[in-house]
Amino acid sequence: MDAYINWSGGKDAAFALWQLQQAPGYRVRHLFTTLSGPFRRVSMHGVREELLDEQARLTGLPVKKAYLPEHASMEDYNHIMHEALEGFHASGIRYAVFGDIFLEDLRAYRETQLAQAGMEGVFPLWKRDSATLVRDFIAAGFKAVIVCVNAKYLPASFAGRVIDETFLADLPPGVDPCGENGEFHSFVFDGPLFASPVPFTIGETVERVYSPAANQGGNCYKDDGDNDLKEEETGHWDTRFYFCDLLPA
Repeated sequence: MDAYINWSGGKDAAFALWQLQQAPGYRVRHLFTTLSGPFRRVSMHGVREELLDEQARLTGLPVKKAYLPEHASMEDYNHIMHEALEGFHASGIRYAVFGDIFLEDLRAYRETQLAQAGMEGVFPLWKRDSATLVRDFIAAGFKAVIVCVNAKYLPASFAGRVIDETFLADLPPGVDPCGENGEFHSFVFDGPLFASPVPFTIGETVERVYSPAANQGGNCYKDDGDNDLKEEETGHWDTRFYFCDLLPA
């Protein structure tokens, strides 16, 4: 059964793909990633397009991309995604793979969108225990670095850290070990999916503001060169993120 996987470049997407490859039944033909059109960075993660391309090359799977406009509305996002799904359907793909773990409303949204395109969702990690899942990820030989943290849950010092037992032990109470509630996002740079590690260096960590009212499509990387937050923005803790910029080596 031909499928594509929604590929953020993070640990859940990578582990879902690897899990699916261990079981018969599905043939994943493409990675699929949404990026910021103006900044060419992975949505919500802020990872540069060059590193996404290197990830894809080392997995041996082609990556298809959808570019979101700056300040994309939910209507913009849905339209772009509908066009992408129609393209996959036309190529014979009927299944979309996701790394979601337990967010019921998100799964329902995805399945509704897929049904409109005559497709079905596949969720290899669904309802797995988060703490067990992330340790299985580590035990399988995967390595991932934190590229984005939500300032509501974690300090900037977590950006740029590698996911290991020390990282998990340092997570504050209430933070999901997989970051399923959006506490953090990651970039996988090594593991059984890859022919060799993805080369990169750690750049600076910057603070950015995400405005849900102006940008509902998940394209939150704001790279205008201005690190100064306006006074009225500093209280909106749900909208502040720390990004660790990874540089292609």
